[in-house]
Amino acid sequence: MINIRRSADRGQFDHGWLQTQHSFSFGDYYDPDHMGFRALRVINEDVVAPRTGFGEHPHRDMEIVTIVLSGALDHKDSLGHGSTIRPGDVQRMSAGTGIRHSEMNPHDEVVHLLQIWLLPSAKGLAAGYAQKHVPESLTPGLHLLAAAQEGLAPISLNQDTQLYRLNLSAGGTQQVPVAPGRHAWVQVISGELELNGEALSRGDGVAVSDLPTLDFKATTNSQLLVFDLA
Repeated sequence: MINIRRSADRGQFDHGWLQTQHSFSFGDYYDPDHMGFRALRVINEDVVAPRTGFGEHPHRDMEIVTIVLSGALDHKDSLGHGSTIRPGDVQRMSAGTGIRHSEMNPHDEVVHLLQIWLLPSAKGLAAGYAQKHVPESLTPGLHLLAAAQEGLAPISLNQDTQLYRLNLSAGGTQQVPVAPGRHAWVQVISGELELNGEALSRGDGVAVSDLPTLDFKATTNSQLLVFDLA
């Protein structure tokens, strides 16, 4: 079964300093038909203006993954971490028992990013943080970014989820198997392509269940995220 969440149907808000699009209910945007998919709770596509950003705020009991598509985002948190997230980086913040952080763009260009929230495997886990530069994730092919099993991927998750980035050249194809009992979510970053014969374009998301294989065929150069979910 394939259920497409079209880009134009996402929650869309213009805050001046922030242009944001929500695949699932988030903040002031509520859609009872789109509260998440399996452990996946949030996919926000944000464009943050220069010299602005998200001031310090709290989180708890959530796995938060940030992927910057262009520009650079500065991160600081109550665990003492400070970093700049750039294209090719993957950042995971385990909010666990509680963490405060800020995400600012002190630079002269806009930042375009995806922020992803996953429900953790259990509540009350220790707060934690990891960030890795994965340069090969920007090249053609399928690249594993995050997984539950320690050491399997550059970033570990407190959830039975595998996160891949798939980059396809125009005309390129890729098959991604889905194990029995598993589910998938596909988020198109850019380009135009087909998934099992269904046409997709930038910003579209797809919930997939009861299919053994994801068959991708790119019409144009395309980038997307693929979640393998319990």
